[in-house]
Amino acid sequence: QVQLVESGGGLVQAGGSLRLSCAASGRTFRRYAMGWFRQAPGKEREFVAAISWSGGSTVYSDSVKGRFTISRDNAKNTAYLQMNSLKTEDTAVYYCAAGGMNEVSLVGDYWGQGTQVTVSS
Repeated sequence: QVQLVESGGGLVQAGGSLRLSCAASGRTFRRYAMGWFRQAPGKEREFVAAISWSGGSTVYSDSVKGRFTISRDNAKNTAYLQMNSLKTEDTAVYYCAAGGMNEVSLVGDYWGQGTQVTVSS
């Protein structure tokens, strides 16, 4: 099993940056692709980004492509989401997930509890 704990959320002005971290427990971390999803109030959870187990492949949603960067450090059992040029519409609870990656998304087997990101205008 993998347990995931997100951190790094907070309040930032539009145009600013935040870096989210997802710390994973368990030796099997490197077996899984990692991803980030988000859910805004009144909306369904949506895919943001994913990275393969090796870090050699990434996929992003169109809404964040060019602004967000996903990465991972298998030695630290941690995945990251660097978010730049933040917009008010990026406001959401961000969830980390571990699972299987495909060409457009990630199917999460394990989920974190979420961290709030609020972007003010």
